[in-house]
Amino acid sequence: MTQHTAESSAAQYRRMTETPVSRLILKLSVPTTVSMLATSIYNMADTYFVGDLGTSASGAVGVVFGLMAILQAVGFLFGHGAGSILARRLGGRDVESASRAASTGLCWSLLSGLAITALGLLFLTPLMRLLGSTETILPYARTYSVYILCAAPVMMGSFVLNNILRYEGHALFSMIGMTTGGVLNIFGDWLLVRGLHMGIAGAGLSTAVSQCIGFCILLSPFLRGRTQSRLSLRAVREGVRTLPEVCATGLPSLMRQGLTSVSTMVLNGQAGVYGDAAVSAMTIVARICFFVFAVGIGIGQGFQPVSSFNYGAKKYSRVRRGFWFTLGVSECLLGALAVIGMLLSSHLIGVFRDDPAVIEIGTFALRVQLVALFFQPLALCANMMFQSIGANRQATFLSILRSGLYFIPLIVLLPQVIGLTGVQIAQTISDVLTCLTAAPFVIWFFRRLPADGAAPVIGRH
Repeated sequence: MTQHTAESSAAQYRRMTETPVSRLILKLSVPTTVSMLATSIYNMADTYFVGDLGTSASGAVGVVFGLMAILQAVGFLFGHGAGSILARRLGGRDVESASRAASTGLCWSLLSGLAITALGLLFLTPLMRLLGSTETILPYARTYSVYILCAAPVMMGSFVLNNILRYEGHALFSMIGMTTGGVLNIFGDWLLVRGLHMGIAGAGLSTAVSQCIGFCILLSPFLRGRTQSRLSLRAVREGVRTLPEVCATGLPSLMRQGLTSVSTMVLNGQAGVYGDAAVSAMTIVARICFFVFAVGIGIGQGFQPVSSFNYGAKKYSRVRRGFWFTLGVSECLLGALAVIGMLLSSHLIGVFRDDPAVIEIGTFALRVQLVALFFQPLALCANMMFQSIGANRQATFLSILRSGLYFIPLIVLLPQVIGLTGVQIAQTISDVLTCLTAAPFVIWFFRRLPADGAAPVIGRH
């Protein structure tokens, strides 16, 4: 390690372990929140511009969102897994192990992306039907998904690079890459869908190109030596033994995002019973809610590197203070956004689709789902904290609740009892139950949290 690198690492260590927790989390949360909003913009831009092509085309974006959730799930498996290990190793001042984790995560995400591309293109039509496509939506979904599948490796690689940068404390670099991609996608949709009249193919091409550019931007800090960890083939070879730990640590993200994909399939299937308008409405509602929820995720992601780094450095009091600060800020912001969204719900739905049936179905669903924003922060902060400190079993269990253990039975059973209303309210009930389940885990953890400098009670140092 060069003297410059050693001095940079020491300065970063002091910043992560000595800066007041509230100030540090806010500093990291602003760029991560912007990054999350930029990610949401990818999908919202496509939904907005494709809405001009008709209700079936708008529904196709929702169908392919299930595919993108699969890519995000696998990308987060390696990204969150490598990032959490990396931050704890850097907290313990082990840069070599951190580099092995980073290189291993990126390499395996690219290889997995290539496999998904090949299998997805080979079984394209069955995949779209599995994701909830109706016969009228299918032609649009096939066209749109081809571009997403071709960009799968770089999309998954971007998730890994984004998380590694965040966990190192370089949230600004992450924000630049993700935000640039989001802005380019908006411009690309405007140019290709409306300007060149390429239809839904233009939306798919715009997303693919913007993702490739975003990947290159996220990779550049590593190539320029601006990070503590280093990416190399040698580190990949040496990090083969690290792969199981990366996967175990990233498993909560895989389960959380993978179940999001499964729940999207089931939701589309249940909504499809009531026609393309219902599928389109629930797609729009999901986009709007994710955009608002992205604020909470961004704040939580600002807390994650603080939690990992300080847990690795055995500064547990900073983990405790960081958790309660993050929870308080998330509740205030999401609560305020929920109230605003309820007041403007019909107008928000109408921005994406002016079909009266879509607006009617979507307005009620949006209002009900915005109520869930008051319950989401506790479960979100708990899940992120457990994953960041290596408490894999607790994080994995909590990750399967919202979109899996609670939501899937609810979305299957409720429509049989109360029809379309069951489709509209299932997610809110699931969020309330998830919050109630997460609370005892948080209480249990903080009661067992040791004094600073002691051996960790759970998770690997």
